[in-house]
Amino acid sequence: MELSNFQSLAYFYPELILSGFLVLLFLVDLIPGSRAVLGPRSEIPRSNGDLPDRPYHGRRTANNSSLLAGLTLVGLGLALLSVVRMFPTEGYWLFHKMVAVDNFALFFKVIFALSTFLIVVISLRSREIIPVEQGEYYSLLLAITLAMMLFASATNLLMVYMALEMVSVISYVLSGYLKTTRKSSEAALKYCIYGGVASGVMIYGISLIYGLTGTLSFTEVQAALAQQDRPQALAVSVAVILMLAGFGYKIASVPFHMWAPDVYEGAPTPITAFFSIGPKAAGFAAMIRFFYEALSLPSSEHPGTWTALSHLEWPMLMAIISAVTMTLGNLVALVQNNLKRLLAYSSIAHVGYILMGFSVLTNEGIRAMLFYLVVYLIMNLGAFLVVIYVSNQLGSEEISGYTGLAWRMPYLACAMGVFLFSLTGIPPLAGFVGKFFLFAAVIEEKLYWLAVIGLLNSVVSLYYYARIIKAMFLDEATERTQVPRQPLYDGLIGVLMALTVLFGVYWSPLFRWADHSLSFLR
Repeated sequence: MELSNFQSLAYFYPELILSGFLVLLFLVDLIPGSRAVLGPRSEIPRSNGDLPDRPYHGRRTANNSSLLAGLTLVGLGLALLSVVRMFPTEGYWLFHKMVAVDNFALFFKVIFALSTFLIVVISLRSREIIPVEQGEYYSLLLAITLAMMLFASATNLLMVYMALEMVSVISYVLSGYLKTTRKSSEAALKYCIYGGVASGVMIYGISLIYGLTGTLSFTEVQAALAQQDRPQALAVSVAVILMLAGFGYKIASVPFHMWAPDVYEGAPTPITAFFSIGPKAAGFAAMIRFFYEALSLPSSEHPGTWTALSHLEWPMLMAIISAVTMTLGNLVALVQNNLKRLLAYSSIAHVGYILMGFSVLTNEGIRAMLFYLVVYLIMNLGAFLVVIYVSNQLGSEEISGYTGLAWRMPYLACAMGVFLFSLTGIPPLAGFVGKFFLFAAVIEEKLYWLAVIGLLNSVVSLYYYARIIKAMFLDEATERTQVPRQPLYDGLIGVLMALTVLFGVYWSPLFRWADHSLSFLR
């Protein structure tokens, strides 16, 4: 049902709450006397990529930083509560069909709010984040959460592009937030260059679709393309491929993945963890909406299945991209020694796994994607949290720095083992269940070659994850002194580890939630 602008406001509460708290953070950030003189340069964590010393003009006081973080958490909590209260919903078009509120959008809004909430909590004790300007940092996190919600809800190509740009521009700033570190500045520059090119290519594809159909609304594009004849098939295919540049860049699929390793390594580790879950999930949400609502038709003969428009062969194209993405990600991860770069290539590989469900054109495939995205959020965020913990205490992001970790930090070593085995897909952990649903959806559609490639890639991934396990548990420790504990991180890691195990043996609540979120596809 389409609502007027005024009526739409009643279903726009999460975005309004985030916008209000975003303004509030800026106002609090401007309170006179909220800055304190920063201590000596040595107080700030250094790395080999640091720039020469520069004078620092100020930093938030501890009290003011806590206030800013607290306001951010309250805003995210209220936004999350408003999303939960709207679920389930019948589905509405807001603001003249620019965005939609349905169970699918609400599913992703929960993911965005939760992931940002966890990143804010993690940032409270991160040595990389403590020295930076807190007001701007938390404001940017709220702004990118708002942009991701719009991205997942967009049902108009203009809104898709505007939300993508908002997510991208804020991501450039966050990736280069360590302004005195060369790697961080390099990451931001590379991210900006790749993003600018992908954005330009995507907007050209959007202009072609508008020229061919005369509309930017997904449903109207679908109706117009369904009536197109074969002579225009080439133009439509070119437009779709150009649009894939924007979507592929956001989810880091091959061949639009090249920014990911450098950005993951150079960005602050909490932001790297955020990039691996939040914006990536938003990219998948927008892709699913566009390709299923605008480029496919539901089958009347077989409920729950879809058919690509007669002159488009995008499902096979996505299956090929899936196979290449998971293969490249896993093979290049084999030779990585920096844990952040290794997890970057691992993330690329997992994008390939998720795309398996995208290419089968069935509700089962989309349900498997939604399930796996939640599971991936839990286990990948847990792995990055261990990286942050070890970096804070030992100052190393290299695999060699994890040698003998089981002797110095046994709790962390066991947790990291759980997360890595889950990422591999070993039962009885959540990653195994997620991959099982993806492989089942592919096999049901008789894409056996894609299932075999996925299985072989899972075997390959076990090798580089096992390298970390070996370093932690089997290599002899040169230092066995116990490392001070961080209660906040210990608690978060424990929760994420428990969820990883729980969803491996009792996954039905999460599966039902994913199933209910497919209402826009029915």
